[in-house]
Amino acid sequence: QVQLVDSGGGLVQPGGSLRLSCAASGRTFSNYAMGWIRQAPGKVREFVAAINWTGRTTSYEDSVKGRFTISRDNAKNTVYLQMNSLKPENTAVYYCAAKSVGSVSTKRYEYNYWGQGTQVTVSS
Repeated sequence: QVQLVDSGGGLVQPGGSLRLSCAASGRTFSNYAMGWIRQAPGKVREFVAAINWTGRTTSYEDSVKGRFTISRDNAKNTVYLQMNSLKPENTAVYYCAAKSVGSVSTKRYEYNYWGQGTQVTVSS
């Protein structure tokens, strides 16, 4: 069992930045691949970014490539999502998720554990 707590969301103007954090507790964090999945109002959850257990392999949804960066610190049991050049269409609840097999996945159904979500609103 892994417990995940998301934080760092908020209201930001277009073009601004936010850094989301996800603190993990429970089983060995470094065994898990981690991902960020978001859900905009009226839409299904969609993959945003993922990182494998070592941190050496990452994957991004096309629209966030070059603007978002996922990283992890296994010593701190934390995964981050740095979001730059934010756009109104990035408004959503962002969830971190853990996958018990350590390879990267873009498929949300492969993630076993989920955080509670943190709201990101991009608006002027």
